[in-house]
Amino acid sequence: MNHGSKAADEAAFQAADAAHHMHPFTDHKALAAEGTRVIVRAEGSTLWDSKGTAILDGMAGLWCVNVGYGRPELAAAAARQMRELPYYNTFFKTTTPPATELAARLAALTPKGLEHVFFASSGSEANDTIVRMVRRYWQIQGQPARTVIISREYAYHGSTLVGASLGGMTAMHGQTGLPLPGFEHIRPPYYLRDGGNMTPDEFGVAAAQALEERIQELGPERVAAFIAEPIQGAGGVIVPPASYFPEIQRICREHGILLVADEVICGFGRTGNWFGSETFGIEPDLMTLAKGLSSGYLPISAVMVGDRVARTLIDDGGEFFHGFTYSGHPVACAVALENLRIIQDEGLVERVRDDIGPYFQARLRELSDHPLVGEVRGVGLIAAVELVRDKDGPVFFQPEGRVGTICRDHCFRNNVILRAVRDGMVTAPPLVITRSEVDHLVETARRCLDLTQADIGI
Repeated sequence: MNHGSKAADEAAFQAADAAHHMHPFTDHKALAAEGTRVIVRAEGSTLWDSKGTAILDGMAGLWCVNVGYGRPELAAAAARQMRELPYYNTFFKTTTPPATELAARLAALTPKGLEHVFFASSGSEANDTIVRMVRRYWQIQGQPARTVIISREYAYHGSTLVGASLGGMTAMHGQTGLPLPGFEHIRPPYYLRDGGNMTPDEFGVAAAQALEERIQELGPERVAAFIAEPIQGAGGVIVPPASYFPEIQRICREHGILLVADEVICGFGRTGNWFGSETFGIEPDLMTLAKGLSSGYLPISAVMVGDRVARTLIDDGGEFFHGFTYSGHPVACAVALENLRIIQDEGLVERVRDDIGPYFQARLRELSDHPLVGEVRGVGLIAAVELVRDKDGPVFFQPEGRVGTICRDHCFRNNVILRAVRDGMVTAPPLVITRSEVDHLVETARRCLDLTQADIGI
């Protein structure tokens, strides 16, 4: 295909996209004026657009392509299952081999005590399921007033009405009259913004105490659960001090409150352990899984249900009136099983912990000397480079998000995908990223920081 026909094809795609496709989290009018970038193929950590331009994907899609793009083993697993049994539901007292095998595999892989699995298709659906399970659990326990679930500012737990209510994204709340009743939010363990003169450990305990204070305000008899991501990903890669989750766990246990770990981003090797709960010493009653479960190759999510909740629902709950057409979809489960095999056989979790993760973090921290960088933080292969007007304080940019967007756009134009959250540049590349690709990512990020600095005149 010659260059002229490629350009014509791209223009046709862009026109059709503007005419018919409504993108998630997008200003559609602005996108139509600019035109979409058409991604046509991918391999490893690299994407190619319709112009043939190579793009380093520093976000693993949306935090999810853990084993990298172009894995023939996953395509083969999907094809085998499609030929044998492309679909059947798990209603009607039935199962399929991939669904049962994956449930057993996840029970063996996740932290002790999480022995039961409920499948869905997205993190949003899984978190909706958790809300249903938590409230049903307390109803069976004879405490139906326990309906309130506490989360955190900047939390992201999905984009359905319930998922967005669980989350602490005020922009999402403002557009649709959320959160729904029964959802509360406390401050996050955001040390750069709120730490002041405290040490990280002092601040971690202080931030956790916000949970105790909210429980007392609401009345312990009304609080059902607390939900948290081990690292708040879409909230800006907020990494908690080591003292934070032990105190959170103590508070939950003291009041008998269920503790939910949302592992949609942190799960499956991202932090150098299979799960972020292991990295931070969390012992959850329920756990949300998605994204890296299939490395994004097919939509699948899961709720891991601990014995406390599972035994109540199973032994005393009767029929649980909840489920989805695609719960335990056999093709998605087959791909997830093969994805987990790849992660284990190739030692990707250990690679993140011992090799590429430390290298990635060390290289990124070299950006700390840049005038715009207030902090570089992260664990394993997830990190944020937060931009500030003045390191002393620090003094944050106003209006929030403008400078981050400028830097993000420079990264896009220089063919490295980083995401802007407020004024932080966040990154979570595939677990297979190479050292040379990390070098390219960091060098490009520095160049884009320089371009941003020139644009804003600091």
